[in-house]
Amino acid sequence: MKYQVAIIGGGPAGYTAAETAGKAGLSVVLFEKQSLGGVCLNEGCIPTKTLLYSAKTYDGARHASKYAVGVPEVSFDLPKIIARKQKVVRKLVLGVKGKLTAHGVTIVSGEATVVDRNHVQCGESVYECDNLLLCTGSETFIPPIPGIDTVPYWTHRQALDNKELPTSLAIIGGGVIGMEFASFFNSLGVQVTVIEMLDEILGGMDKELSAMLRAEYAKRGIRFMLSTKVVSVGQSACSGEADASSAPSLVRVDYETADGSGSVVAEKLLMSVGRRPVTKGFGLENLNLERTERGHIRVNEQMQTSLPGVYACGDLTGFSLLAHTAVREAEVAIHSIIGKEDAMSYRAIPGVVYTNPEIAGVGETEETLQKKGVAYRAVKLPMAYSGRFVAENEGVNGVCKLLLAEDDTLLGAHVLGNPASEIIMLAGMAIELKLTAEAWKRMVFPHPTVGEIFKEAL
Repeated sequence: MKYQVAIIGGGPAGYTAAETAGKAGLSVVLFEKQSLGGVCLNEGCIPTKTLLYSAKTYDGARHASKYAVGVPEVSFDLPKIIARKQKVVRKLVLGVKGKLTAHGVTIVSGEATVVDRNHVQCGESVYECDNLLLCTGSETFIPPIPGIDTVPYWTHRQALDNKELPTSLAIIGGGVIGMEFASFFNSLGVQVTVIEMLDEILGGMDKELSAMLRAEYAKRGIRFMLSTKVVSVGQSACSGEADASSAPSLVRVDYETADGSGSVVAEKLLMSVGRRPVTKGFGLENLNLERTERGHIRVNEQMQTSLPGVYACGDLTGFSLLAHTAVREAEVAIHSIIGKEDAMSYRAIPGVVYTNPEIAGVGETEETLQKKGVAYRAVKLPMAYSGRFVAENEGVNGVCKLLLAEDDTLLGAHVLGNPASEIIMLAGMAIELKLTAEAWKRMVFPHPTVGEIFKEAL
């Protein structure tokens, strides 16, 4: 069995590459050992957003009086929320499979192993290929915290499928995943504590806006412990029990700060320290690919590795562990195979956190510009300058921040406030196209829209 393109991994990078290659008339085989869609569709991006939308709807109903709407009794059904999430995932997985099938892609279920650059084995069968795409994704990173093997803990997988709410939840890691789950469980009434080793949540996002989001959630009852190092975890019996031996066990998180040490006790523990590319297994060692200083697969602007005919896309490259980055990388790789001029650019990769309110950014942050020594000016404007925002976000504040170069081209944009996720790409396009403030301002923005905040800021 010979194919022009063989792809290992059916996540956003893999299925996008397969569809793009299939559309171009290439013969394609795609290997996936679990479910099409990868982590993003099955246990990441889509499931979490489905849960978060239920929580956002619940929040809206509870505060409907702000909009002169009476909702006398508001409740939620967690098992039904989880069931709806599973229904959404199944529907989208079938959609991905349907698109691949429509473009003639051969889908092989099972764990593939690279024999060499032109051969892949899956089960007893060996598949020959002219070009090989590695899209093996990433995995949850669990740090070697003393005691971690002695306590039950959640990763995002268990948190997504849990049908009973804990009374309290400790989250180790205040990054994107940690904050989205903190938002979800906080909305449903769980006492949440976020423990973060850095001095601010959401590392990589605009620090000022991240601090504002943290302040908002602190008002809602989330406890944040910044600059806090977890030194060990263990089990702790419920306090106040007459018979400690029969008390339900809790998880104890021991920590250290500049001011001393202490412990946090919670019913459940969610480990959300981060993810790392899957560079082991799948026979990747048989290719002897060149690595970066950080151990990631080295690729050029066309996503080609050091071995001709072998490409790497998605989380495996370590550039940006985001689904939309993976999609674009996959398009570039296939374009390279078919001889279409293209190159990967990371200048305007949007980052979004789907809390309520949302926070989004694209391009440079003040922190990255300062580190690079690049001169810039920052323009900040309250989201209240958008009439649409005020109409739909009663009593809620937000901020839009633009970072402009000395020649007035846009370097970065950051928004706190709904729907930041939907408008941030307006700024992303301006950055990618290197528009000046004047050129961007000449664009006609529909009125009233929240996106007009960019025009107001300009």
